[in-house]
Amino acid sequence: MKKNKPTRKTRIIPVLMSAVLMLSACGSVPAETAADQDAEGTVTDGSAEDVSQEINEMTYDYTMKLSDLPTGDVSAPGVAVHDPSILKADGKYYIYGSHMSAAVSDDLKSWKMIADGYSRTNSVYGQIYEVADEAFAYAGSKDSIIPTDDKSVHVWAPDVIYNEKTGQYWMYYCTSSTWNASNLCMAISDSPEGPFIWQKALIYSGFHNDETIAATNVLDFVDEDYVRSHYMHGLEYNYNDYPNAIDPTVLFDADGRLWMVYGSWSGGIFLLELDPETGDVIHPEPDEANNVDPYFGKKLLGGGHMSIEGPYIMYDEADGYYYLYVSYGGLVSAGGYQMRVFRSATIDGDYEDMNGKVPYKGDDHAKFGLKLSGNYKLPSLSVAYMATGHNSAFIDGDGKSYVVYHTRFNDNGEGHSPRAHQVIVNEDGWPCELPYQTSGETIAEEGYALDEVTGRYFVVNQGHAINADIANPVILYLNSDGTVSGRESSGTWNMKGGTPYVSVAIDGIEYKGVFCAMKDEAGIDAMTFSAVGDNTTVWGVKYN
Repeated sequence: MKKNKPTRKTRIIPVLMSAVLMLSACGSVPAETAADQDAEGTVTDGSAEDVSQEINEMTYDYTMKLSDLPTGDVSAPGVAVHDPSILKADGKYYIYGSHMSAAVSDDLKSWKMIADGYSRTNSVYGQIYEVADEAFAYAGSKDSIIPTDDKSVHVWAPDVIYNEKTGQYWMYYCTSSTWNASNLCMAISDSPEGPFIWQKALIYSGFHNDETIAATNVLDFVDEDYVRSHYMHGLEYNYNDYPNAIDPTVLFDADGRLWMVYGSWSGGIFLLELDPETGDVIHPEPDEANNVDPYFGKKLLGGGHMSIEGPYIMYDEADGYYYLYVSYGGLVSAGGYQMRVFRSATIDGDYEDMNGKVPYKGDDHAKFGLKLSGNYKLPSLSVAYMATGHNSAFIDGDGKSYVVYHTRFNDNGEGHSPRAHQVIVNEDGWPCELPYQTSGETIAEEGYALDEVTGRYFVVNQGHAINADIANPVILYLNSDGTVSGRESSGTWNMKGGTPYVSVAIDGIEYKGVFCAMKDEAGIDAMTFSAVGDNTTVWGVKYN
């Protein structure tokens, strides 16, 4: 059932944008049009004649000179934390990742490893080896009921939350053996740096015969006939309709209830409520009409083994929305890995994209979900960012919002590194990820002067594709008369005076977002914009 859209409460000064933008070719605009725009408080200044004369005399430079710009050494990983999940504790930022890794930072940019790798001496996760017979009984090791494919240990995708009710840090993660045989586990600690003490296994997937069913807890919640008629096809797990029990993340909703969202490929992304006192699953009553299963919980999206994984829900009190982040594609450098986002007015959905839609089994999921970033090249990047994904998200104490993810690079390897980018919500309540990793930038709530935002931009359109292609920049000009000029593209743009909100129409598609002055990866000051429309993101970078 659809829920009512919440009333938006912005963290920056709210204003109404001016009328719908109309496409126009490069050149002058009618005097009355420019005058009308100026009277409405758009970006134009001076008389219409002055504006027209300026544009008519402008010589556009569309030469691409990325190689002439200073670059930062972005491919040097520093630390390698895969599938980073963010936690702020004791004034520091912690990220926890697959393969029993963790790192800490004071600024979301410089990270120090505090745990890495499968070892009994791992100070954050190592206690799991003391209870290996129980922790890996079903999946995750060569000795499990369903053994790992490569005979190694698999502990993946942890998420940590502080529970004020118990005064403890709760970690949820998965042990996994195959692409659909996994279980979700819980561990606790008195410190964000561990050790996290394994507690219990909660949800199992991939069971396919009597022996594997008996090794799970599924019969504690549903009867055997239901298991065989729903969760299995003969002696095979029904992975097209039910989840792979991996990639858990946990949050408290607006009412203080605790929830876990999880799933990867297979049957899709599912949601379960948890007991805030014990961490146990609160299994729901079945409701097939609303995609609610008594064991696995509510299906939010996906199914049919489409490439949706790494779910993360963040609630934004200011906006009244729950934002569901997921990753599409394969996680390797050439796999088309990318971040998408949906939103809902309630924790249990419906989650929808910019077109009010959600992908289910049989859909071409490339058409669904706002794409924040995938593979791209921007000025000052020594290499292209590849396979940006499996993100977490949070709102800091100062109200700034961030996504934290891992990225690979087009340097002929699979090395990866965590990144944190600030996210600004546009006027329509959709997140706009700023182009460069954060370095303490603060958006100007009062907006920017005309000469700060007009000029020559390197513009990247993230598109919708799920492939290895790199989104490379093209040069577009935001002109002071409100037109957009490019070698092969044209359009219009405006910015309401006194705010950082921008609306850009390029080749018939309108994108809404924000301007923000920030530093690029080489530490050079730049004006940037990030805007979203048609379920994709466009970024612009301008140097003075």
